[in-house]
Amino acid sequence: MDGNGRWATARGYPRFYGHIRGAARVKEIVRFSRETGIKALTLYAFSTENWKRPEEELSVLWKILKKYLKREVHELKKQGIRLHVIGEIDRLPKDAGAELKAAIETLSAGREMNLTFALSYGGRAEIVEAARLIAKDAVKGRIDPARITEADFAAKLFTAELPDHGDVDLLIRTSGEMRVSNFLLWQCSYAEFDFPEVQWPEFTVEEFRKSLGLFSSRKRRFGGV
Repeated sequence: MDGNGRWATARGYPRFYGHIRGAARVKEIVRFSRETGIKALTLYAFSTENWKRPEEELSVLWKILKKYLKREVHELKKQGIRLHVIGEIDRLPKDAGAELKAAIETLSAGREMNLTFALSYGGRAEIVEAARLIAKDAVKGRIDPARITEADFAAKLFTAELPDHGDVDLLIRTSGEMRVSNFLLWQCSYAEFDFPEVQWPEFTVEEFRKSLGLFSSRKRRFGGV
């Protein structure tokens, strides 16, 4: 969800105003995804690199997250949406972490759609952590290094809780920046990509429809013919 800060500054507003506007898009896109029948939606909300941002901006981001959860959790439950969080969650402020934990528990019975927030997330760090866990199992004799499979490795990733939806089908990065920025590197191996020029605060349902239409027009062969 790229471009919040740049969208705001280009219009003479402080950067945090872009995040506030962006949060409104989250609500809209999540609801549309559920109505459309999408089974898994992952939102890259905060990367490990984002910790470099000014403390004032970080404080606003956590306030927006908590407000979104408090306002939307009951509606998400009504829609049958289950919440997951991936990333280094222990780095989050305690109050934000507590709000997330409460929301995850409230939405644990959801079966209609999996909504995942990537928070303090980095794809390389995720892969390194999975390698550590595999190594520990090998040292303890629980797994034979010569027999480690892709499935064994995937089971150690943050997305292991989404066995049917762990791999990415379509990756959308708003604002026209054509890079994945350390996002779900393993899971994006066969993903289709779309880089719409619009920044996240202007990524409307109609823009989302365009991305989905582009995805539907592509032939996914996965190496076959």
